[in-house]
Amino acid sequence: MEFKDYYKIMGLSPDAKPDDVKRAYRKLARKYHPDVSKETKAEERFKELGEAYEVLKDPAKRSAYDQAAQRWRQGEPFTPPPGWQARYETHAGDFSGADFGGFSDFFEALFGQPGMRRGRRGPSAEGFSTFSMPGTDIHARIHITLEQAYQGGSQTLTLTGAEMDASGKPADKTRTLHVKIPKGVKEGQRIRLPGQGNPGYGDAPKGDLYLEIRFHPHRLFHAEERTIFLDLPITPWEAALGATVPVPTLGGPVELKIPPGSQTGNKLRLRERGLPGMPPGDQYVTLKIFTPPAGSDAARAAYQELARLLPFNPRAHFGG
Repeated sequence: MEFKDYYKIMGLSPDAKPDDVKRAYRKLARKYHPDVSKETKAEERFKELGEAYEVLKDPAKRSAYDQAAQRWRQGEPFTPPPGWQARYETHAGDFSGADFGGFSDFFEALFGQPGMRRGRRGPSAEGFSTFSMPGTDIHARIHITLEQAYQGGSQTLTLTGAEMDASGKPADKTRTLHVKIPKGVKEGQRIRLPGQGNPGYGDAPKGDLYLEIRFHPHRLFHAEERTIFLDLPITPWEAALGATVPVPTLGGPVELKIPPGSQTGNKLRLRERGLPGMPPGDQYVTLKIFTPPAGSDAARAAYQELARLLPFNPRAHFGG
């Protein structure tokens, strides 16, 4: 893949300040806008310019790009380092290719899906005097416990991103957010925090922060949507004779009646004992029969007596 030198495309040095980037874009966009330009390959240059500006005007993208450039040697093909997307992927919605066309493979390799939002006047040569661009959205994951999903609450989240420092250069900045966890939130659900995304340009607003909910593994339960599942160990006599046993739920223990003659794999439902919602989820209990070990003479004798009194072959249906 060919490395794109965005600074060279815009006629800038790597230490260019945000105002320098803005001025260079305005000047070159007027020169190469396909509607007015007489230059050769004007449309191609205009698309290339738009891509370069999309990266250099955004502190997070610019910082990521600069780090990628440090790993590239001139004349060599460019490949993002392993794990690059997991660290630097950004998303900016509402891009339309009507004026700029799609961004290059190089851009998508670094930043995922291309995106650009238009300002009030759009990307026309006449509109640069009031040019503005909303900040891009940030997407991240947040891991919570099933108990937090059931009860609701809050969690502290630390984010690291790039912002312009006093000298106009991108620098990593860490911020802490206190996130409210809605009661009954599901895995995969997204929480939107308005105005917590990347800064906008001009008088445009900041983007939003979207947090995708993921659950930590739980020692007892697992969840699917709002339904909670639990494996319940029982004894052979509880399965054979029936019993009432305490069963854990996210809301606290409840008494569950086990029918006589139950078998391993049988499922029992506890209505509305799953995650809260409209309607609330249920909890399903799967029975697992556990056999006590024959670790003593008395235990072995008891098993031998049971085999004598209750002759039973669970493999009879095999035939032969």
